[in-house]
Amino acid sequence: MLAVTISAALAGAIAASAAAKLAGNGLAYSSASAHAVQRQPAAGRCRARGSGTYSRPDSRCTPGALNPAVTQATLSSTICRRGWTSTVRPPASITEPEKLASMRAYASPGSPSAYEYDHLVPLELGGAVNDARNLWPEPDYAARSGFYLNPKDPLEGALKRLVCAGAMTLSRAQRLIASDWVSAYGRYT
Repeated sequence: MLAVTISAALAGAIAASAAAKLAGNGLAYSSASAHAVQRQPAAGRCRARGSGTYSRPDSRCTPGALNPAVTQATLSSTICRRGWTSTVRPPASITEPEKLASMRAYASPGSPSAYEYDHLVPLELGGAVNDARNLWPEPDYAARSGFYLNPKDPLEGALKRLVCAGAMTLSRAQRLIASDWVSAYGRYT
């Protein structure tokens, strides 16, 4: 009887491991649909690290997740193709209710317009399109011109240029941005 219990437990662990398909950089591949509202972490469960312009998501709630269609081998037909991100971005009818739920998870005060529902690993670096593990309510800051200024955006562009030029692997760029984009910002922008 004991052998059966151990075998069932081992089988469950193996199945869970196989279902959690990880990229070489340790980030999970996503199977979340861009056409369905995704469940978010429970209200109050997540805490941003740091504050202000350079705050980062709670790695327990938003560790980053990847789009399995974007690999080193598919760069020219995905992220390095002009306009590709607009073909995969989910509509506001999906992301708006998710953003509100994510704001509750992060206990984010104020108006939703004060936050960008941001992809930790951006679409332009093969981030998961609509997975709660890759999206969070990032504070936005108004610039003098009236547009919002997000310091992570220049880093995303710089890393994408390096990846598309062959000067950095996709896996490294994804890991840099997911692990601590603030440190990468100082080095690559």
